[in-house]
Amino acid sequence: MDLGQLGFIRTAAVSPVVELADPKANAERIYSIYGRLCDEECSVVLTPELSLTGYSCEDLFFSDELLGASNDALAALADKTGAPALVVGAPIQLSNGRMYNCAVVCANGQILGAVPKSFIPTHNEFYEHRWFDSGIKIETNLAFGSHEFTLCSNQGFQLGDTTFAIEICEDLWAPTPPSIDHCLNGALIVLNPSASNELISKVEYRRELVRMQSAKSICAYLYAGCGVFESTKDTVYSGHLIGAENGVVLGESERFSLQGSELLIDFDVRKLQHERRRTTTYRQAEARSKFSVVDCSPSIPLRATSRHYDRQPFVPSEGAELSSRTAEVLEIQRTGLARRMVSARADSLVIGLSGGVDSTLAFLVCIEALQKLDKPNFQVLGATMPGLGTSEHTLQSARQLADVAGTRLMEMDIQAPVREHLDLIQHDGSVDITLENAQSRQRTMMLFDLANKNKGIVVGTGDMSELALGWCTFNGDHMSSYNVNVSVPKTLVAHVVNWYAETRASAELAEVLKRVVETPFSPELVPSSSDEISQQTESILGPYELHDFFLYHFLRTGASMRKLYEIAQIAFQATYKSEEIKRCLTVFCERFFRNQFKRTTLPAGPKVGTVNLSPRGDWRMPDEAEYMHMLESIRDF
Repeated sequence: MDLGQLGFIRTAAVSPVVELADPKANAERIYSIYGRLCDEECSVVLTPELSLTGYSCEDLFFSDELLGASNDALAALADKTGAPALVVGAPIQLSNGRMYNCAVVCANGQILGAVPKSFIPTHNEFYEHRWFDSGIKIETNLAFGSHEFTLCSNQGFQLGDTTFAIEICEDLWAPTPPSIDHCLNGALIVLNPSASNELISKVEYRRELVRMQSAKSICAYLYAGCGVFESTKDTVYSGHLIGAENGVVLGESERFSLQGSELLIDFDVRKLQHERRRTTTYRQAEARSKFSVVDCSPSIPLRATSRHYDRQPFVPSEGAELSSRTAEVLEIQRTGLARRMVSARADSLVIGLSGGVDSTLAFLVCIEALQKLDKPNFQVLGATMPGLGTSEHTLQSARQLADVAGTRLMEMDIQAPVREHLDLIQHDGSVDITLENAQSRQRTMMLFDLANKNKGIVVGTGDMSELALGWCTFNGDHMSSYNVNVSVPKTLVAHVVNWYAETRASAELAEVLKRVVETPFSPELVPSSSDEISQQTESILGPYELHDFFLYHFLRTGASMRKLYEIAQIAFQATYKSEEIKRCLTVFCERFFRNQFKRTTLPAGPKVGTVNLSPRGDWRMPDEAEYMHMLESIRDF
């Protein structure tokens, strides 16, 4: 399918080899690159500042020879353009003697408009005001041969259903970059043709400027810097190219190439639109100036995208941030629990220990919270409650956790009270949802009663993935005094426990934690004839890494069901077949919408990441929302 219909648009930043003061040669080279990038389904091609002449022509910008050649080359280049937009840098002189450093937009054989540079640097190594004037207030109509267009800084260009705008080099470095107004007026993509020279550590500063401007303006930002064939008389340029989207650098080029450089970036404008809709402070801001939009052309159909999607978007990436971000998750959890314990004037933390990974993480949080309060581990009261489906493996894990950590543990078999309860409601003992839920509710009742008896609070263990899918018993494990795992998805739960084993645990505790992490996910509510774990969650629901992937992109980026399916195929193409992704997406869609009522009555718990399902925070949704049309659309994929 055309991925453009899902919001993807391919852009290219190029820094070609430049012939100083030879616009014709530069135009020919630019057109050659442009033609090749058209074949690669690019909708926009951006070249650096003054790319037709070279940025470092100095007083040659006063020359009729250079200006005339630039005008001719610009007109000839525009004549040859097709549907993809081409942005080239050129000097444009008016009859009143003023000259402007411009980015000129060409497409479909026309010059569509020229955007002048607003902020003209004349400090340190820069001396631009000698040649160019600020275009911040200029608005005039011009003609180059058969081409008629407007010279104006406050204009954007419509590309399909997306608007892009332009600011030039120093404009980004100014206290009030024009791109702020451009974005508040609806531009989703900002292009920056630049001539930023290289100095020690300047590359980091430049990258951060681009990244943070994309975050502040919730936009896609494409930056193209002049290359090494500019004059090196006093400065050196590198051809640095950067693409960023809402605070994330999606790609950048190598610098200092003698062959020029290119960078292709597929931006997701639907994701940006979603982020702007949900960010109220962005919607409250108002642009300071008017803004006109020039119709450019439809965006080019995109058959495939080069975007990378993390298979586990909730899990910190490898490297320096891995440990610090994981530690931050645990610190938020334990601080929230410690504060609750102080507020409740509790003497103990009561927790159900199943031997699974969720209750194990909550157990570690309890220990960490007590350490923060300078209280002994003995104030954790663990309760393990074997039921009809409990395996010896998980039971031993629960016992070992409490023993190694030095906490209290009560072991209470719930089989008899559950059977008595089922008899009272005249249940025939068959394996069904009533039998499963009766065990969960029995455990929850006992935990709350234990908390009353021991002046404690019940610490919840269910994770966000289970909550999203409704894989919890209403008024059973769904309920607690404070749920420390409520915004931690399953993939992150396992990661944090594993990280704790490797970085904080004693050798004895680490061994138990590794055992827990390797245990298959299971509620263990179905009777088994052997000690094996027969009721494995992922064989019923599908892989949690798929569900967490869907959950992240549905809530965080506003992706449609079709988009979830397409990007999941990109992320998991080597792991799952299309039919498995489709089946899992169907389960996710149906269970997410059917189980909102459980999230509506959610106990308190700490938010640890950008995605959260609390009805008091990030996700408010009617319990009765219709979803059958979504299921029908998935069937048609």
